[in-house]
Amino acid sequence: MIRATGIIKLTVLVIAFLLAVFLAFQLFEINTDFKLANVISRSVPAGVLSTKPVRYKCGLSKACSAGHFAFKMASGAASVVGPRICLEDKVVMSGVKNNVGRGINIALVNGRTGEVVKTEYFDMWAGDVAPLIKFLNEIEDGTVVMMASFDDSATKLNDEARKLIADLGSSAINNLGFRDNWIFVGGKGIKTKSPFEQHIKNSAETNKFEGWPEVLEMEGCIPQRQD
Repeated sequence: MIRATGIIKLTVLVIAFLLAVFLAFQLFEINTDFKLANVISRSVPAGVLSTKPVRYKCGLSKACSAGHFAFKMASGAASVVGPRICLEDKVVMSGVKNNVGRGINIALVNGRTGEVVKTEYFDMWAGDVAPLIKFLNEIEDGTVVMMASFDDSATKLNDEARKLIADLGSSAINNLGFRDNWIFVGGKGIKTKSPFEQHIKNSAETNKFEGWPEVLEMEGCIPQRQD
């Protein structure tokens, strides 16, 4: 009986010893990892350890310099998906916002502050061009004008409307035809043609969709008006 008790005590002591050794090794490994991590974090330059990609305003490929407004926009896709306009990381017009429609979609922006003044769209298939002409004539000097097509943006356009848009800096407006895709950023009072414009013709030979060309996308940095 006494011998059996001694064996049990010995077994308990051995287990306790092994457990203590195990815990000691665990503590040592944790402490070593912690110290090693500190050494690595101090020796590696800031930002190297982070694998998260840098995101710029509106998802641009690079940041805009000071004194510029970041923008990214896309034309409509056929007659299904409306255009999308993003300015300074804020979606200005889109199907989700429910403020786009068939024809020419327009966002007016204060050229000094970057504040969106007004958004509107004009149906150039079944609508009347007169409201568009009135809208264009009322734009104030210094206003940034962003335009994107959806479905058909040209059928009801006349020479007067095209000239008003050309005066905003457009080079392609006079060639805009039925179901062409077109995106443009110009300004009231601009003295030169805008560098921010894309246009693709509706052609059965090159159309991506049946009856419509591919979606156009454009991004860039709009200079802030200083005067």
